[in-house]
Amino acid sequence: MKDFRFRKADLKDAPGLAHVHVHSWRTTYEGIVSGEYLQSLSIEEREQKWVQILSGSHHTYVCEQDNGEIVGFVSFGKERSGEYEGELYAIYLLEEYQGKGIGKELFGIAAIGLKKQGYNSMWIWVLKDNPSKHFYYTYKPELIKEEVLTLGGESHQEEGLLLKLH
Repeated sequence: MKDFRFRKADLKDAPGLAHVHVHSWRTTYEGIVSGEYLQSLSIEEREQKWVQILSGSHHTYVCEQDNGEIVGFVSFGKERSGEYEGELYAIYLLEEYQGKGIGKELFGIAAIGLKKQGYNSMWIWVLKDNPSKHFYYTYKPELIKEEVLTLGGESHQEEGLLLKLH
């Protein structure tokens, strides 16, 4: 994929990760999650969280343009509840870079990374109304459960998907 580079994130990437995280939430969940909630998302707060994450052991990879601008990222590791093996924590792309194969590349980085950690499956949480959820279904995961997630005082259905890694 020319004009784009994929690499492990480091501490200096926190501002770019925060920018992608907040802006992709605002475009992806517009009309699904309340506009008030989406506008309340703070790039500064998200940057602080990324500084914490990147200061420790992590598996976060970025996609950047030749000019160094981060346009997407993926983060993964051990599944947090202990019920499953590996987990896709987050995968986000700026809206204008979606549909160009970047998400597929980032997803592949996560799948390979989880396999290298010894995991044979990937757990994924996705909002049921997320217009991009079809992306996950192209990998033929199994729908294991649904739960209610509260965002900005509103309830949203979330799907728990389990993908076998080959």
